[in-house]
Amino acid sequence: MSAKSDPLLAAVDDLVRRRPPPLAEVLDAVLARFDCPLGTIHVMRDDGDLVLAAERNLPPPVRAKVEVVPIGKGMAGIAAERRAPVQVCNLQTDESGVVRPGAKLTLMEGAIACPMLAGERLVGVLGVAKPVPYEFTAAETDLLMAVGKTIAQSLAGVAG
Repeated sequence: MSAKSDPLLAAVDDLVRRRPPPLAEVLDAVLARFDCPLGTIHVMRDDGDLVLAAERNLPPPVRAKVEVVPIGKGMAGIAAERRAPVQVCNLQTDESGVVRPGAKLTLMEGAIACPMLAGERLVGVLGVAKPVPYEFTAAETDLLMAVGKTIAQSLAGVAG
């Protein structure tokens, strides 16, 4: 099934038509589809930082650290900087440098952060994680990017 025909995309499209878009509900739909207990949606602030707009199951110490994320810091910040998905198979053992030390407190392992783009404009970052080592497939990554694009276009007021 291609990203364009996945039922998740239609569900997200319906949700983001509401004003304001219910980002927590969007995140819940994404987490259910990908069988992930933890997720975040960060949106771009006018000052260029990412601010947490919706989250599920972040431990309080982690939540405090990711309320505001600078571009280039941590998985969300690096995904934003690169305008490309960033994933790790295991947050607990990763040594790539993209995972911040506090991320281990989530007790998650497989994780991905995808930029939410409206055309070339970065609007935010969508992140999900699993409690087991996991690599998101190309098809799953494409679907997450398509979901991010739908969210971004809604937040940016851009027609699909």
